[in-house]
Amino acid sequence: MTPDPLATLFAELGRLRDLTLLEGELYRRGFSRIAGVDEAGRGCLAGPVVAASVILPRGCVLPGLDDSKRLDAEARERLEREIRRCAVAVALGVVEARDIDAADILRASLEAMRRAVVCLAPAPQFLLVDAVRVPGVAIPQLPIIHGDALSASIAAASIVAKVHRDALLDTLALRHPAYGFDQHKGYGTPEHWEALRICGPSPEHRLTFHGVVPEPGEGPNPGRPARGRG
Repeated sequence: MTPDPLATLFAELGRLRDLTLLEGELYRRGFSRIAGVDEAGRGCLAGPVVAASVILPRGCVLPGLDDSKRLDAEARERLEREIRRCAVAVALGVVEARDIDAADILRASLEAMRRAVVCLAPAPQFLLVDAVRVPGVAIPQLPIIHGDALSASIAAASIVAKVHRDALLDTLALRHPAYGFDQHKGYGTPEHWEALRICGPSPEHRLTFHGVVPEPGEGPNPGRPARGRG
């Protein structure tokens, strides 16, 4: 059965309307600069964790906007360009693998988010954050579970963070070609675990993550990170 183009259009418009309900309520309460905040790369074995903060203008409609995990690379890159074109402000925060090891992945993710927020200009009046609270900022905020699927601002931040991090991993792939960072972006795929087994960890690997540095007499264990969310 051929999809009805009009029905498809109305369904997309309804989805986009639902994505802005949280922002709409905050506008009604007097907040005009609302930033969405999200991170990418928390569950990876290698590379930095990257956070983004995005303030979208009121009434901004971006067809196809969604949680970055639901989009393919081409759609993310197209939307990232549109987000940057229309946004009031966009900022990034990056925490490298060595600093993740020095603290832990949760603290590193929160620090990346904090950096992304404090770099926004103009400064936001309210934060919508995916799942957590951003420490060290004196700005009202609301953590939202699965916020990247429920808020346009958080969805935009998730896309910006993911596209930027993917570009960083493409660069790391040129420096460390044995690991295929451009293919898996640091996640624990079978190919990545096999490269670790053969080559051992690179300077970009998170050595505190389970299996990256094998125990004596054991091979790498393709399990979840030792700390934080997978």
